Parts: sequence; C-alpha cells; structure tokens
Amino acid sequence: MPSGSKPAILTVDDDPSVSRAVARDLRRRYGENHRIIRAESPDTALDTLREITLRGDEVAVILADYRMPLMTGIEFLEQAMDLVPAAKRVLLTAYADTGAAIDAINVVDLDHYLLKPWDPPEEKLYPVVDALLEAWRASDRSRSDDTRIVGHRWDPRSSAMREFLARNQLAYRWFMSDEPEGTRLLAAAGLADDARLPVVVCADGTVLQEPTDTALADHLGLQTNPSGDFYDLVVVGGGPAGLGSALYGASEGLRTVLVERTATGGQAGQSSRIENYLGFPDGVSGAQLADRARRQAIRFGAELITTRDVVALEVNGSARTVRFDDGSTIDAHTVILATGVSYRRHDADGLDALTGRGVYYGSAVTEAARCSDQDVYIVGGANSAGQAALYLARGARSVTIVVRAPSLQASMSHYLIAQIEKTPNVTVRTCTEVVGVGGEDHLETITLRDRTTGDEETVASAFLFLFIGAAPRTDWLDGVVTRDPHGFIPTGPDLISDGVVPGGWSLDRMPHHLETTVPGVFAAGDVRSQSAKRVASAVGEGAMAVMLVHRYLGQS
Repeated sequence: MPSGSKPAILTVDDDPSVSRAVARDLRRRYGENHRIIRAESPDTALDTLREITLRGDEVAVILADYRMPLMTGIEFLEQAMDLVPAAKRVLLTAYADTGAAIDAINVVDLDHYLLKPWDPPEEKLYPVVDALLEAWRASDRSRSDDTRIVGHRWDPRSSAMREFLARNQLAYRWFMSDEPEGTRLLAAAGLADDARLPVVVCADGTVLQEPTDTALADHLGLQTNPSGDFYDLVVVGGGPAGLGSALYGASEGLRTVLVERTATGGQAGQSSRIENYLGFPDGVSGAQLADRARRQAIRFGAELITTRDVVALEVNGSARTVRFDDGSTIDAHTVILATGVSYRRHDADGLDALTGRGVYYGSAVTEAARCSDQDVYIVGGANSAGQAALYLARGARSVTIVVRAPSLQASMSHYLIAQIEKTPNVTVRTCTEVVGVGGEDHLETITLRDRTTGDEETVASAFLFLFIGAAPRTDWLDGVVTRDPHGFIPTGPDLISDGVVPGGWSLDRMPHHLETTVPGVFAAGDVRSQSAKRVASAVGEGAMAVMLVHRYLGQS
C-alpha cells in the first residue's frame, strides 16, 4: 500500500468485480487529493486501518459492503470505529437489505447507505461522497483531536466541559485524575495531583486550568466575537429556529450574525435520534442536524458567535441594540429572538447538590458511555425523554422512565411509544414522581413516590436524567418585550386585544405574524407563545421570520 499524507478513502467488498468498480469510480473523482484504498475482505481492511492509524495518517470515508462472509459490513464498521472514529461511514447494500442499513444507523451511527448499483456515479455516488468529505473536512480534526481533559469523574464542571466540547463538534480525550494516564498528564504539565481541575491540555501544549467556556472556545478556534458593529439581522439563540433564521437571512443577502451562549442545536442538538423530521426517513441525530445547519449557514455568509450571553435588548431609534454580559453591544436593523427553552429545575430533596454528579438535565448523549451496564432513571414524558431512553438502552442494564401522568400518550409521539414498548430493558413507571435523591460525592439512591397510593420506594442508581417542562429564557427582555405569564413571547395576532397592541406599539400597522411588541423584533421557535414545540415547526418559523424581516425593512 503506498504511503503518503493524503487522506484515504477505503472501500471493502468481497466481490472483486464490485471492489474494482467502486475503487475505479472513486479514483476517477477523488484520486488527485485522496488515496483510494480497496480491500476484498474485512480482515484485510482492518489490518490496513491499523497501519494507517500507527502512521498517524487519516481516513476520511469508509465504504463497506453489507453482505460479506465471516463478518457483515455492520460488524466491520463497528470495529473500524475504534480505529478511525472520525471517518465517515457508508454501507453498500442491495435494495433487499435496506432494513439492515437502517439498523446500522443505530449500531454504528452510519452516515449514509448506498444502494447497489450506484450507476451513474455522477448522480448516485459522487454527491454522497462529496457531502461526507465536506463534513469530514469541517470537523477540523487537526486542531482538536489532541485536546485532552483531566478531571474528577463526578465533577460537575468536568461534565459540563465535556458536553460543551461535544455539542460544538470538538473532539477530545478524557482522563480521570486518579488513573495513571491522568496522573502522567498532570505531571507533564507541571501540576500536582491536587491541581485545580479540570485541566485541559491543548494540541499545541497549552495548559488551561478550570477554563471558562469562552477561554476554551477562543483557544480551540471557535468564533466568540462579532466582526462588525452593525448588522441587518441579529439572531439570538442557535437552536433549530435560530439556525433556520441565520441560514435564510444570510442566503437572502442580509448581513446576519447568530449569537449562541453554549452551542448550536439547542435542546434538539442533544437528541440522540430525531425520526420525524422531514427528509430524513431513517432518522438523524440532533448533533448531526445542527452541524449540517451550522455549516450551511456559514457557507451562505452568516456569522456564528458562541459563548456569548445576551443580557439586554434596547431600542435606540431605528436600531435594535443587543447587549452582552461583558457590557459590549452590537446593533442591527432587526432582531429575531430564538432562545428556545431550558429544562425546568426539579425541586426534589438533594437534587441541587448532586447535579453534575450523577444528576443531569438533558446530557444523555454525552454521559451515555458512563452508563454502560448501569440502572438508569429518566424523568419526563416528552419526546426528548423517549429519545434519551432508547439511546441509553443500548448500553445500560436497564432504563426506567418515570412520569407523573397515567400514560405517555398525551405527551410523547406514537412512534417513540411503540419503540419503547418493543425495547425489553426499558420500563415506564406511570403515576410516579421523584421526591428525593441521596449519595455522598455522587448519586447513589433515588426515592420514588407512587402518586396513587402515596407509597415510597428507594432504588439504587448512579444516573438520573431530567427532561421536564419548558422554561423560556426571557427574563432579560423584561420591560422591553411583552411576555405572557409563563415567560413566553406572544406575537402578531396573539398580541391584539380589542384592536389594541400592548407595550406602547408605535406604528400605524398591526404587528406582523411573528413580530413582538417591539417593531423589528421577531420571535421564532419554542420561545414563542403558542408554538408547536417541534423541530420542523421551529425551522419553519425561523424561515418565516426572515421573510417578515424583509417586509419590515421594506416598510421602514
């Protein structure tokens, strides 16, 4: 096998004629910038991947046939993930095996499955590989793959940092401070065992002790400051509605900046699998959907700013001013509020003290690896709870969903309920609530109460995930934008009472459909009163808000 620094595209198929054909088509399109490597058995392909890994070279895409003797394509890709986790994975399958390809989405987080034959490649093969190579290059492995974190297993800040990196698509390696490799890293950094943790060792050798998200983002290359002072459109919030607004705003020629305090994707970005989003018949993870939308918005020219917390909105003549927590500001003609919602805090005894130490709000994807062979509890009856339960059930010994209601029917989509009923290690406890938790330095026990009988039971568990309620993040709008009693933002027709708009509306016209009580300020997605609370509707509202921004600008 020839050596070199070009990233590899590997294809494995036990049929020599098919193997030669796919390698030929790949070489014709990608041979100039990539090494095209073909193997005719899974064992040979795995040996090749081991050699590439030892040399420190990279594999961009793997295409594996499903039907191979001794090892299926799914089994091969599962082993390949351990050697080259950043490589994009494609399963080559006959039409009759599409069910296996769908299973592979869950087993190996498959990026695409490709039906054979793929003729003509210009229509069926190249567009798929082009998109995967673009996503692989955008992952910026060279900067972040060697980021290492040393921390305590049950430290809340260590948990939050891992979630921050994962949600921003930044690769890292995690080491516990009391294990040999963690101790060696601390010693190499000149730090004692009792150093302030977590410690981050960056690829360039820089050592950061207890860094803030902003410091970490700055060092790893995320954009944390806007490039300008004035924009056509500022989008506050990077969930599906915000990403939709940024994408459509930038694609239609507006100078657009999106401001997100943690990571793009919002609550949807933490979903392990979204199966009812239009255009993804086999489902898509929230992280994948958010990453694709983020890259798409950037390609159209939108700026995406992370780790910046917006604390105030001001009206200064025709300008709308967004103020950050450090006192700096940016101005714009228009603003779209897409801050979404956060999970409500649970008031059970002991929860606050153990949050981040076995008790987590959301975060199921980030913590899943630690739940292997554990008894896990989930509180909540909406789709996010169901998606997390199914994801955690892959590795956990058992998953118990705790809901106060008598069933899941009123709060969870039917397709998720059906999947939960078919998953043997997932149990639903209805008419039940968590009333307390216990543990020394981490969660050890959960106390459950039957709401019908009043009986209480204490169960052993080290992991409790909370997916309850929807609390809008709108306190910073108090006194500027009218909110309903629950903090959500009414817009358009919902504002009008007896032909009057509250809040000192200053224009002769009535507010546009998604416009708030401040002209030129719109709301989209879950933060808006009476919204549908679904990913598809949030994206649609984000796009509609941009259309109304154009209408506002044309009337101004």
